[in-house]
Amino acid sequence: MSVTACPHSPARRAASKAPRSLRRRHIDPTTCERDYGPEELEFMQAIEAYKRSSGRMFPTCSEILEVVRSLGYIRVSL
Repeated sequence: MSVTACPHSPARRAASKAPRSLRRRHIDPTTCERDYGPEELEFMQAIEAYKRSSGRMFPTCSEILEVVRSLGYIRVSL
């Protein structure tokens, strides 16, 4: 009698999800069906570039502010 892995084991579930999760990492949000303006595209591309260079898939608010400032945006006091 041979022992087979249980189809509901955590390792099997993780292995079955791996290809799908890797695929989602390469989806570019700029390819959605909505028409984005030039400023929106520039911002999304800057965020994507930051995520690739830093290796962080979910930048913090401080990191996003850093990207926004790197694009030349400044706060104007009213």
